[in-house]
Amino acid sequence: MLKTRVITAVVLLAVLLPVLYLNNFTAFAVVAAVFFGAAIWEVFRLFNPGTHNAHVIAIVWTLAFAVAVLTGHTNLTFWAALSVALWVARFAPSLKVGLPPLGSPPNTLLSLVYGFAIVGCFMAIVELYSHSPMLLLSVLAIVWVADIGAYFAGKAFGKRKLAPSISPGKSWEGAIGGGIAVLVLASLSVVFGGPAFANTFAVRVQAAFGWPAFVAILVLLVAFSIVGDLFESQLKRRAGMKDSSNLLPGHGGVLDRIDALVPVLPLAALIGSRL
Repeated sequence: MLKTRVITAVVLLAVLLPVLYLNNFTAFAVVAAVFFGAAIWEVFRLFNPGTHNAHVIAIVWTLAFAVAVLTGHTNLTFWAALSVALWVARFAPSLKVGLPPLGSPPNTLLSLVYGFAIVGCFMAIVELYSHSPMLLLSVLAIVWVADIGAYFAGKAFGKRKLAPSISPGKSWEGAIGGGIAVLVLASLSVVFGGPAFANTFAVRVQAAFGWPAFVAILVLLVAFSIVGDLFESQLKRRAGMKDSSNLLPGHGGVLDRIDALVPVLPLAALIGSRL
């Protein structure tokens, strides 16, 4: 399993890193559309485990997404604001109230709504990349640091379960530890990062809004990442799936890799558009 995970990770890096730094928007848009299509395919399988039409739906959505991105009709403000509103009003509350039954009309409606959130996530990816690859990578790094910090803090101190019926392994101590890790590393990047970090999200936020807002925004992003992770875990538990798919051998599916990013990226892009 470890060997498979490493090989998959190396292949992904070999594809993604050159695309990020070649400064070729068309190549980046094509790669983004491929991953978007995979994510949409997984979404409709999670909401409708017995469906045989997920690939057709994914192709249609992917073509629409690719056309919008390549023609410049992305409308980031609309998609990002819609995504953030959906997470606050619908997806986050579901962690408490639960999901509608599989096969029900509310479930079908929710699958479409979550599909819109995926659109918002990938529109944000395109927008952040359009500004600079460093800005996009710095937002991704916030989520990665939060996840790694939560893992180690949870292992060391975890006692109080965060959402035992959804993801028994997550704890409040882990979540707090992840947030602290983000704040510490982001603060170090502001104070000691110098010109190399000038275009990162954390540095730009601190420069634009000051330290209190810097702390509040990063804590909010960490909270959104936790909600995104838990929501996908809730979908998989309801569908009886361990992973969203097996598209990435050793890693599961695309959603398994971006679940925490789905709510974070639109929020970060909205904030970034005002820096």
